[in-house]
Amino acid sequence: MSRVWFITGTSAGFGRVLAEAVLARGERVVATARDVESVKDFADRALVARLDVTDPASIREAVDAALAEYGQIDVLVNNAGHGLIGALEELTDEQTRKVMETNVFGVLAVTRAVLPHLRARRSGHIVQLSSVGGVVGNPGHAIYATSKFALEGLSEALAGEVGPLGIRVSIVEPGPFRTEFAGRSMTFADPIADYADTPAGRLRSQFSGQDGHQPNDPARAAAAILTLVDTPDAPLRLPLGPEAVTRIRAKLEQQLADLAEWEAVALDTRYPDA
Repeated sequence: MSRVWFITGTSAGFGRVLAEAVLARGERVVATARDVESVKDFADRALVARLDVTDPASIREAVDAALAEYGQIDVLVNNAGHGLIGALEELTDEQTRKVMETNVFGVLAVTRAVLPHLRARRSGHIVQLSSVGGVVGNPGHAIYATSKFALEGLSEALAGEVGPLGIRVSIVEPGPFRTEFAGRSMTFADPIADYADTPAGRLRSQFSGQDGHQPNDPARAAAAILTLVDTPDAPLRLPLGPEAVTRIRAKLEQQLADLAEWEAVALDTRYPDA
């Protein structure tokens, strides 16, 4: 039997393109979205289920429906999420919590709902859609970075927990791809004038201007994710796109340089008799 992919956020963007790619290979898909009307075109090819990652009841119902229909889930793709542009001081508590509820607690809830099934079968693969923003914190995108940094830590620890049980975890870190992320999936905080001429302020116009013009093709990202899942010894993290690779490499090289420069200070912490 072909694998069953349970994908959140399939109404648009990576989720939709990945679902199409999986179906084109003859594998099975559970296409989930908050609004099932947005995925009704999948109904003759896949199982369509309502799923709001902030609604525990809808998560349980979608997972139960998938298991009732197919009897298994082989690949969970936590794709649903959204961004929020604004300097940290500009963000409201409500905006901040909404991002964290979706990007972190929503992923946690879906993962925990599927894990008992994967654990019982001693197999499965969890794919977490992070971002270059999960490695490099962008000024003006602080809460999105917070959510994705949290997802990275959660997923790295999870990989160590479930690996001995036959379950794989992968973290995918895309740069700018031509999805709706910079458009309808993005929200903006009310600006404070003092930030207008700073990197945080300039990020606003950058995102508004890049919607529909991002240089990378989501279909190629979907193909890379399929290759990742097909490869048993693939690494924990996979950056996608030249921008992601360049920025992540620069961040890691700078961290190593800082560690070397400050190593003597960092190591000088022992009690004299230790």
